[in-house]
Amino acid sequence: MTTLDDVKQLDDVAKKTPSKAIDAYKAVLASKEKTSDLAAKELALVKLGELLAVQKDLAGLTHLVETSRALLLEIGKAKAAKIVKNLIDDFSSIPGALDTQVKVCKEFIDWAIIEKRIYLKQSLETRLASLYLDNKMYADSLSLVSSLNKELKRLDDKSVLMEVQLLESRVHHATRNLPKARAALTSARTTANSIYCPPVMQAMLDQQSGILHAEEKDYKTGYSYFYEALEGFSNQDDPRAVLSLKYLLLCKIMLNLPDDVFSIINSKMALKYAGVDIEAMKTVATAHQNRSLLEFEQAMNKFKNELRNDPIINAHLDELYDSLLQQNLLRVIEPFSRVEIAHVAQLVKLPTQQVELKLSQMILDRVFHGILDQGAGCLVVFEDPEHDKTYAAALDTLKNMGNVVESLYEKAAFLT
Repeated sequence: MTTLDDVKQLDDVAKKTPSKAIDAYKAVLASKEKTSDLAAKELALVKLGELLAVQKDLAGLTHLVETSRALLLEIGKAKAAKIVKNLIDDFSSIPGALDTQVKVCKEFIDWAIIEKRIYLKQSLETRLASLYLDNKMYADSLSLVSSLNKELKRLDDKSVLMEVQLLESRVHHATRNLPKARAALTSARTTANSIYCPPVMQAMLDQQSGILHAEEKDYKTGYSYFYEALEGFSNQDDPRAVLSLKYLLLCKIMLNLPDDVFSIINSKMALKYAGVDIEAMKTVATAHQNRSLLEFEQAMNKFKNELRNDPIINAHLDELYDSLLQQNLLRVIEPFSRVEIAHVAQLVKLPTQQVELKLSQMILDRVFHGILDQGAGCLVVFEDPEHDKTYAAALDTLKNMGNVVESLYEKAAFLT
């Protein structure tokens, strides 16, 4: 008979010879002995799923999930729900497994409905909505979130409702519907205040609050929320702490406080998460401090995965780059009344076409007054025109006269 201790001992085997451990775990699960330890099978199922995910064995993990349902029926409902969620999460570490993960999640939802496991169904539907979000299937995600909201409010299941409302906020943020994203987050926070909110969930709420405040360019408040999220994740040893630290550093960069970035990176809490993500933010802060477009572009190319592939970081850094480019161009063209565009491009070390496009945008936005002479390849800069105050003064006079006339009408009506 295989015991729980026997399965625990396979951890050492898995580190040295994974293939041997996989066979051993499968043997435990395939055992038909009536006396076999059910807890041993539960652990073997979880460990085998994790090992197959580490080995990037998509086919093996899919087969394991499909053949595990008989065992799940023997396990208590709460424990079985936790194991199912773990198995579905195992797919996340396998590249290109998102479609399979969605398919497996749908199959488990159908199975949960047949077996009348309502709590598991709701948890899996929440996970499926999150997978839709990861797959950029926003309409499907919102549709599922809407139906879950109604069902959970009817059942008064506030713990799952809070998670769904937070997910709704994330979906609306992804679709750039910021008012609805804020409203959903407010609902999630209200629900969290009415029940016990686990520390990790509180950290997730704080992180989403920080993201939305950063979207509104309130980076100071965003920094505060990201700091709370960092502490929350860090206390629970959650890997999402690194993401909160990145966003926290982003806020300091956007506030034009690069010195604060370096002091935070060297702090005791940040040193715990030292790595390529933090190095990427440090490089961006250095480029911003030096006002160097070249260093900024080099940082974006060198740390493409850490900066460009994060939509939140990428959006704010695009804005920062645009601002930095505009400041550099204004400084370069300031001494000139007429200058070749190619010369400006050479001074800022950027392609001529990109510089020409940015200059035309700045002229249209009235950042400075001038025209582009494309025939001669030159920029002609005009002096800032003096504003004629007569028009504004005339409007103020007419407005005051209108107020006087209205006042006289009111007095006349009172006399009659």
